[in-house]
Amino acid sequence: MIKMNSFFAIFFMATLFFLSGCKSDKTTKILRLGHSLDTKHPVHEAMVILGEKLSEVSKGKLKLNIYPSSQLGGERECLELLQIGSLDITKVSAAVLENFIPEYKVFSIPYLFRDKAHTFSVFDSEIGKSLLLKGEQFRLRGLTFYDAGSRSFYMKESPINSPADLVGKKIRVQKSNMAVAMVNDLGGSPTPISWGELYTALQQGVVDGAENNPPSFYTSKHYEVCKFYSLDEHTAVPDVLLIGTDTWNRLNEQEKKWLKQAVKVSTVAQRKLWGASEIESLEAVKKAGVQIIYPDKTPFEEQTKGILEMFKEDAEMKTLIQSIKNKQ
Repeated sequence: MIKMNSFFAIFFMATLFFLSGCKSDKTTKILRLGHSLDTKHPVHEAMVILGEKLSEVSKGKLKLNIYPSSQLGGERECLELLQIGSLDITKVSAAVLENFIPEYKVFSIPYLFRDKAHTFSVFDSEIGKSLLLKGEQFRLRGLTFYDAGSRSFYMKESPINSPADLVGKKIRVQKSNMAVAMVNDLGGSPTPISWGELYTALQQGVVDGAENNPPSFYTSKHYEVCKFYSLDEHTAVPDVLLIGTDTWNRLNEQEKKWLKQAVKVSTVAQRKLWGASEIESLEAVKKAGVQIIYPDKTPFEEQTKGILEMFKEDAEMKTLIQSIKNKQ
């Protein structure tokens, strides 16, 4: 289990659990979903659809209460709450999960996915379904992969046109060994900082830049500080919708079926919302004065190929990587 480090969040959720309970009455069961995203984010919008569909298919017998914008803490705190059964569902980046589910490192391998169609093919295949269940031993069961687009570099002072422009630059990364390795290979100085602290870190010059997808760059308002966005699209790290195994095991078979139905609908909707949001986000940051750069991706891909060497002695990961490469 992840080490507990957020007394406030846990106390808050324990109080919430006491007040609301898993059941609001004899006929309605309420599931609580907490996450760190803004309410304008397409993933949050997909969760709203999830709740609406869940209520519809269950005829009001199973409902979803959503707590966005880090009301219950960041991704790590929500995972902790899920593990102890004080929260039912959350969303985290696959990069966060790789710290204790080794197979999730595969999503942070640069340029592994050929295009969006290939990415979705993997998510929806037996490969993806198997990965979603890898966290059960940690009391976390994956429900679906939400599209989180491709991650690219954004900077305060100057654009990134090639890996040489990253040399010596302090780049915020997620708390992921793979993200650290990637930025190191590109010549930068990787600096793990929590998402909620990043705006201030950029303002104060703690880091020179960061990397993320267009909707997150826009909804976080990081474009107010960083005026150069280089679309090198190095990784396609998905978001993972998770349910605590305690909660999952408390659901009866019919309730599980309703939840799966609603998750499927929300996944389809999320991908459409994401596609539209990427376009809207890029247009919005352009209007705010951000310079969009389209660098040649080849040098970035070539300079990060060494990351595959990390798995040369790991037969299971090598098989997984090859399976993803071979997926049509």
